Amino acid sequence: MHAGTVKMSIIDELSEYITLRMSSYLEQTHDSNWTEHKSHSDYDLWFITSGAVKITIDGIEHMAQTGDVVFFYPDMPYIASTTGDLCRFVYMHFDFSIAEQKRILGEFQLPGIVPGNLIQEESTLFTSSYRRFKQSSGASGSTLYMKAALLLVIAKIFELHGQGFYHGEFLKDRKPRKIEASLEVLQNVFPYVDTNLHRAIRVNELAVIAGVSEKYFISLFKRILGITPGQYINQIKMNRARDYLYEKKYTIQQIAGFLGYPDPFTFSKAFKKFYNVPPSKFE
Repeated sequence: MHAGTVKMSIIDELSEYITLRMSSYLEQTHDSNWTEHKSHSDYDLWFITSGAVKITIDGIEHMAQTGDVVFFYPDMPYIASTTGDLCRFVYMHFDFSIAEQKRILGEFQLPGIVPGNLIQEESTLFTSSYRRFKQSSGASGSTLYMKAALLLVIAKIFELHGQGFYHGEFLKDRKPRKIEASLEVLQNVFPYVDTNLHRAIRVNELAVIAGVSEKYFISLFKRILGITPGQYINQIKMNRARDYLYEKKYTIQQIAGFLGYPDPFTFSKAFKKFYNVPPSKFE
């Protein structure tokens, strides 16, 4: 499996650990004299609802048109200005994390301008949810609805990136930084876990694959993903258990064997602890 595909799959595998926190949001209108030179401490999405915006990063100009979505990463300096009489956009500052890893998105080439024709349905849903929130003065449910719409936008950007339809241009000409605590270090660990779920997997095996000591591997793994290797293995086993049960093809004893449990009782106990329901009653 390609390293990029492996990295993308981790987001899906660990989706239950994802936390999305909205920090500030507003719809702004700017005239032809507007110029903004900033960077933000969190992630930032702009939904261009009218006009066009010129964004300059590292001396390179990028154009965002009506319908486009602009994705900024934290601490990314930019200059933005209108290109016509006025522009209007909804902005959203947010944090996105997996467990304790608050900068997981930095592993992906996402910052840039997402063309409106690729994300029209999701961005329209978000902007309408924002206006619903403002018009209802934060009525019950409207904040949750807006958060769900934002998560849908981010999921769509991930999908487009994974399918090769979108690659952020804002970091294109920067030299990649050598980051020790990067998903690249674990790119061979993930498929190894996936193909060895039928037996007990020892952490020292994974450390050997990563080329580091066991003690350092445990620390490094948690720094990269925000969870321990044991938590990761358990999550993958429970993901697969859920998928097998949905297929309705296998007995609990067979599934226990597929996932390396010594007997159905041990598997059922682990499953119930994770999902709060025994596998025999899982629907």
